Amino acid sequence: MKTVPEFFGSCVFDDSTMRARLPKETYKAMLRTIKDGRSLDINVANVVANAMKDWAVELGATHYTHWFQPMTGVTAEKHDSFISPDGDGRVIMEFSGKELVQGEPDASSFPSGGLRATFEARGYTAWDPTSYAFVKDGVLCIPTAFCSYSGDALDKKTPLLRSMEAINRQAMRVLKLFGSDVTSVKTTVGPEQEYFLVDKEAYDKRPDLIYTGRMLFGSRSPKGQELDDHYFGAIKPRVAAFMKELNEELWKLGVCAKTEHNEVAPAQHELAPIFTTTNIAADHNQLAMELMQKIAKKHGMVCLLHEKPFAGVNGSGKHNNWSMTTNTGVNLLNPGETPYENAQFLLFLAAVIKAVDEYQDLLRVSVASAGNDHRLGANEAPPAIISIFLGDELTAILEALESDTAYSAREKTLMRVGVHVLPKFPRDTTDRNRTSPFAFTGNKFEFRMLGSSASVSDCNTVLNTIVAESLSQFADVLEQAEDFEAALHDLIVKTIREHKRIIFNGNGYDEAWTAEAERRGLLNLKTTPDAIPCLLAEKNMALFCKHKVFSERELHARYEILLESYSKVINIEALTMVDMVNRDILPALCAYGERLGKAVAGKTAAADVKCVYEIKTLEKISAYTDVIYEGVQLLEDAISSVKGISDSLAAAKAFESDVIPKMQSLRATVDSAECITASEFWPYPTYGDLLFGVR
Repeated sequence: MKTVPEFFGSCVFDDSTMRARLPKETYKAMLRTIKDGRSLDINVANVVANAMKDWAVELGATHYTHWFQPMTGVTAEKHDSFISPDGDGRVIMEFSGKELVQGEPDASSFPSGGLRATFEARGYTAWDPTSYAFVKDGVLCIPTAFCSYSGDALDKKTPLLRSMEAINRQAMRVLKLFGSDVTSVKTTVGPEQEYFLVDKEAYDKRPDLIYTGRMLFGSRSPKGQELDDHYFGAIKPRVAAFMKELNEELWKLGVCAKTEHNEVAPAQHELAPIFTTTNIAADHNQLAMELMQKIAKKHGMVCLLHEKPFAGVNGSGKHNNWSMTTNTGVNLLNPGETPYENAQFLLFLAAVIKAVDEYQDLLRVSVASAGNDHRLGANEAPPAIISIFLGDELTAILEALESDTAYSAREKTLMRVGVHVLPKFPRDTTDRNRTSPFAFTGNKFEFRMLGSSASVSDCNTVLNTIVAESLSQFADVLEQAEDFEAALHDLIVKTIREHKRIIFNGNGYDEAWTAEAERRGLLNLKTTPDAIPCLLAEKNMALFCKHKVFSERELHARYEILLESYSKVINIEALTMVDMVNRDILPALCAYGERLGKAVAGKTAAADVKCVYEIKTLEKISAYTDVIYEGVQLLEDAISSVKGISDSLAAAKAFESDVIPKMQSLRATVDSAECITASEFWPYPTYGDLLFGVR
């Protein structure tokens, strides 16, 4: 049996494979394309394509696809075979440089937000050579960007790549002032992925899980996560077998799956990879989610990636660990041990603080979804209010800088950037804050608001762009400075003073924090309809256009797509509730009521007994039945009323303010009825069946 190092990356056309299979000059040309962004000559592309095809065929591939990430949030594939007729009734296997570099999938049914009409079907995919091709299920998958005939980005990857270029440009301007000879800066990401595994047999009996990914009805089981016995507990055999196969398949695809464990809620788990370049991390996370769902079914389970599949227990997030790294391997968010490194670290730290404060709204938009609205602010998820956790020691250092006072470490040290040594700042000098949306964790920031089903491209596109803007403004100041060290010190102090309101090391769940955040002027965008309009704020549109990450047309398109997606999700959930109540729940209650009525009649006819349980339960079931019937009528009316609203924002707000409250009210009554209905009459598997069904 092969060891992990022997089969790791075996299904990836990576650097070692290229070096072995490409002519020396072709390989060098590929390196220039990957590292410097140079275009690939078609003759070179032909050589690469042929070598890639031969390698893929050896692995059993018969087709290729331009693998891309449309604005649906999932990946897309159109498979074309390598076969080509040879004129003698036979075929040969061919793959050209043109087919490698560019594809033309039908774009008519992907979300476009008005960037193109429905009848305008043409879309283009363009190879992203910085993300290696791979073989999956007998298909050569070529990671690509996706755009319209007019050149507008129709995907999540194109803006991400643009944002990476933006932060590279501005970071290089700053590093040049420090005398650095680095040639590029890339952001790196390690997304921790949370998910639920439930028994497939029970899942198949829940229409709400099938259609929406979450339980729309269901009373809580007697036991949930109260005993904290699932967290880091022994992994059940079926789950362990799933994790073993998942790891092996991810490792074959070059995904550095590192950590696996049980999470807090019953049936909840987590997978964490090693850091890699952001666009590759985005590709790898999409692969991880796809494989989780595929492999779970092989083990008789279903992987749930919804942010809140079970009310009352922890939801699932995706912790986005983000940093900036030079081509020489220097982490720009590592505090370092010398004055030179410290000053540089403090400047980049200040850039992040400034960016997060000035663009709180964009960070909130980047994680906004109907599913995540259920999760934020509940059961260990951070609140919707954006703040930064730095820990006590680093916060004290910044306060000393701002006030020009001595910082007390082992000895009193007057803080002057570039003059005195910043005390050595170990990676873990303070406890973690699980309620913080944006926490510094030693040499990186952990953005904890992202939902488990979301693409990491959205939040990292925003992060890269807003930090690029801070660095751009810093470079404008420092490039004109006569005394660099003095200007650097003053700039850091000024930034801390102006943006310290965003720093909060306390409990994000404390009600006092909501009032304190409001006093500080921080935003509290509680729902997706509250957040999405911020995308079109003048300052935000100017930001994206300045750094060429989005055009105004592309921003308007994404605004429409986000609102439309929110409304569609709520509409599907509401219709599913109506269907479940009318088809299953009301008939079940009526049948149980009839059973109780017959029991009362039979007992009283046979003997003079009170039948207290039967009568009282029958009264409750009858009352619940009436309230549920009225509630489903009200919900149907609310759904119908939204259909007449043409404005996308108004429709989304109507779903939020009118439809969702009626859904919540209906659920409350149904869940109460479930608690007193005999299990043989209740039509669906319960919370307990789903949360504790995998043994």
